[in-house]
Amino acid sequence: MGEAVGAYGWWILGVLLLVGELALPGVYLLFLGIGAMVVGANALVGLDLSWQSQLLGFVVVSGVAALLGHRRYGQRAKAPSGEPLNDRTARLVGRRARVSEAIRDGRGRVAVEDGWWNAEGPDLPVGAGVVVTAAKGSVLIVSALDREGSPKP
Repeated sequence: MGEAVGAYGWWILGVLLLVGELALPGVYLLFLGIGAMVVGANALVGLDLSWQSQLLGFVVVSGVAALLGHRRYGQRAKAPSGEPLNDRTARLVGRRARVSEAIRDGRGRVAVEDGWWNAEGPDLPVGAGVVVTAAKGSVLIVSALDREGSPKP
């Protein structure tokens, strides 16, 4: 009877952890729930394991599940093209732009793609061509382009 309570206890713990995974953000309780369900299944089929062995099995199975999960799902979190996912200004580095508000005393605005951005760089008139060389927060660092469209030294 005590073994059945232990097996069902692991199953109940596993189900609670899996339900908790649905309620909480992130993928943390999933692997613990898998570990508890595996240990519960082993105890249910009649493996006579001490509580220490069950606890060790839970830790090992949860750890292996977490490693496999990280290998599988950790790769999906990265941008497929290698571009920063949530850093829009960093994605603009290397793009060409036009000065939309003259850069005076090192500050102005540039038009890049479909937006206008605050910029820092050499003093330039409206319409001058620039290339984005870096990003500092939401400010783009720009360099002037020569008449052929190449960056000036």
